[in-house]
Order: sequence, then C-alpha cells, then structure tokens
Amino acid sequence: MNRTNLRIIDLSVPLDNKAKEPFPPEIIYESHEQGANQAAHFLGLKPSDFPDSAAWAVETVTLTTHTGTHVDAPWHYSATTAGNPSRTIDELPLEWFYGNGVLFDFSKKPPGYEIVIADFEKQLGEMDYKLQPYDIVLVRTDADKKYYQENYAAVHAGVSAEATRWLIQKGIKVMGTDGWGWDIPLYKQAEDYKNNPRDGVLWAAHFVGKEAEYCQIEKLANLELLPQKYGFKVAVFPIKIKGASAGWARPVAIFE
Repeated sequence: MNRTNLRIIDLSVPLDNKAKEPFPPEIIYESHEQGANQAAHFLGLKPSDFPDSAAWAVETVTLTTHTGTHVDAPWHYSATTAGNPSRTIDELPLEWFYGNGVLFDFSKKPPGYEIVIADFEKQLGEMDYKLQPYDIVLVRTDADKKYYQENYAAVHAGVSAEATRWLIQKGIKVMGTDGWGWDIPLYKQAEDYKNNPRDGVLWAAHFVGKEAEYCQIEKLANLELLPQKYGFKVAVFPIKIKGASAGWARPVAIFE
C-alpha cells in the first residue's frame, strides 16, 4: 500500500462529558500526580520516588454500550431473529465490518423526515450505482453537527422500516447513520402513536431485526468530508463485549 496516496477519514463522535446525548458518558480524569499516588500504594513506594512525583494518567469511563459511536447487534432489537436466538456483538463475523462504503446524502431533509425506498432508489440512480451484498451503507443527515446541543436526539432524519427491509434484501448487513438513532426520532414515533395507536410505529426500523439479521451503526460523524459517494472502503470493527447488544467503534472511511 502506498501511504502517500492513502487518506483515512474519521467517522466517529468523541466520548465527551459535554455531549448532549440522552445517555452521555461519565469520564473521570486522573492526573499524573494521582497516578503516582496509585503506583506508590500498589508497589509500596512513596509518590516522591517517581520523577517529579508523577506517574501514569488514567481515565475511568462509565457508559452504556450505546453511548457514542457504536454498532448495534441483532440482540439489541429482539431476543430472536427469524425464529432463532439473536446474535450478540461478539458473535458476529468480522467480515461484515470491512467493505465497500456507499454514501446517501439526506442532509437537506428536515428533522423527523422518514427516508423511504424511493429516496434511496433516486440517489442510486443519480450515482449510477447498484448496491452490492455486504456494502456498508452510510446515511448522512448532518445531525452530528448538533452533538453538543440539547435537542441532539431529535434532529435527524430516520429510515423507515420498509427501506430498512429493502436494504437487507439487497444483501446489506451493516448500515449506519450520523443521527442519534436509525429510526426517526423517538419523540416523533411517540407522538404519532399517541395520536393513532397501532403496530408498526414504535421502533419500527429496529424491529425489522426480528425478521432478518443486520447491524446498525449509530452516531457516525463527518460524512460531509467524504469526497465521493462510493469507491472507498469502510472499517467499523465493534469492540468485543461478551453477550452485549452493541459495541463501541471507531469507524473510518479509507480512500486510496
């Protein structure tokens, strides 16, 4: 690989105490001086035995598996998929998480807009591209630009259940969004359901995972930096957490 021609674009948000997601991380930062106290305690030394009375810096992070940029496993959506036990994040094949990226730009759609099959088909026609099995689909809404705003979880366009099912039928195993969630914002779902209680409204796109196996990447970032809609690789390997419904990830787009 010629690294002079290699460009890697970070597609993740940071874990940050100041983020305005509904389940933000709690990060405790411990200084080098505190590290010297810890080391001295463990090793039977004095903090002053270390140069400048300083040793390691350490952070303690408390968060859910769905905090920050992460990959949802089938287990997140339901206990079963197509009648079989749903797989957790540590059980999924790594091959799913490295593949050809395809970018769909819905950044002009208003918050709460529900993206349908025709929206995807229109952009594919404009790209002159046909989705291939195991492509990694990226949905741009520019919600990541509001990661530090109070209404962050309510500002994205979401994907309909029908469009999610359509992507899976095209052979897509991993699809992602820069919004807080893959569906339209939860408050919009709740509002719709209260006005007209019925099936297929609450968490509808997620619940497609009851029928067929797939993964969502949520809280992507920087999709506007991608210089082309396809013709690049995406790597989005989730952290291996035993029996978990999701795993944190540092997705990147790779251009040569």
